[in-house]
Amino acid sequence: MDFALSEEQQAIRDMARAFSQEKLAPNAAAWDEDEVFPVDVLKEAAALGLAGIYVRDDVGGSGLGRLDAALIFEELSAGCVSTAAFLSIHNMVSWMVDRFGTEEVRRRFLPKLASMETVASYCLTEPGSGSDAAALKTRADKVGNSHYVLNGTKAFISGSGSSDLYAVMCRTGGDGPKGVSCILVENGTPGLSFGKKERKLGWNSQPTAMVNFEDCKVPAENLVGGEGEGFRIAMAGLDGGRINIAACSLGGARAALEQALGYVKDRKQFGKPIADFQATQFRLADMATELDAARLMVHRAAASLDARSPDATQHAAMAKRFATDVGFKVVDEALQLHGGYGYLRDFPVERLLRDLRVHRILEGTNEIMRVIIARKLLAD
Repeated sequence: MDFALSEEQQAIRDMARAFSQEKLAPNAAAWDEDEVFPVDVLKEAAALGLAGIYVRDDVGGSGLGRLDAALIFEELSAGCVSTAAFLSIHNMVSWMVDRFGTEEVRRRFLPKLASMETVASYCLTEPGSGSDAAALKTRADKVGNSHYVLNGTKAFISGSGSSDLYAVMCRTGGDGPKGVSCILVENGTPGLSFGKKERKLGWNSQPTAMVNFEDCKVPAENLVGGEGEGFRIAMAGLDGGRINIAACSLGGARAALEQALGYVKDRKQFGKPIADFQATQFRLADMATELDAARLMVHRAAASLDARSPDATQHAAMAKRFATDVGFKVVDEALQLHGGYGYLRDFPVERLLRDLRVHRILEGTNEIMRVIIARKLLAD
């Protein structure tokens, strides 16, 4: 097994790192403080091919793999976790359209998604269905062959109100997963509205709000896949989303470790740098070791998804559970090493802590990851 990156992967990583250091890192604190959604900077990322990472190139995509994406999102999140995470969501929608949409749907939506002229959001969660996603209630009733009428509410939607396109999981049939379909709803459609902007602990460089549908009339040709395929599409999308959000935890945690390394070399107590104390060295060693173990799991999961391995879903769940838990732990340790200064907004570790905390909840909570893993173990 070769753990080395190819020359192409190194170039992809270096490109993402340079963009992150130039465009994201210098602005991340201000975006967080002022709750700025940096759409212009996201479009600059799109110009580098980062909005259609695993979309086919005939519609403007980059045609890269999931391991390439993991490298990209680790680098971007080292600059700004929140902004990188939103780009992951946009990429998930782009991939769904490319993988499951008709040729007409692909060619109508994907060129603008790849350039981020169209910004996309993913709508699965509802006020009454979080972990139990198959219990969603938002309904789409077909009227003749021309359109669907949507009614219902989606909750915790990143980009809500600002995005141009919403990939909505809605019920076109009976109860359970086989009654769910995926429909694209364009902003400005009558009957589409948005709740108030949520006030959050972190992820402040992207807006979050409810999405409401009230007799929302959507063309029938906006269906992605067939009726009843929406839940399968959603779950397939989440395999990649889980790997990406795990990669975002790697990047944020790596940035925190780098901050801690610099701080302990400069900070003096009892007449010498605190880096000279063995207790500090052991803590740093554990942080680096656990972060590297998480990275190996994320890369293994990405390689499994690229290979369409039957174990890909399990590997993605394992990587997401482990990397997001480890990432938060590493940032928490970095904050502790900063002492009281780590609690101040003058230092970036407190923002990294706030941004990484939600990764253990979204894309399926880490408790649900354990359910997925256990089911696989018990089925074998």
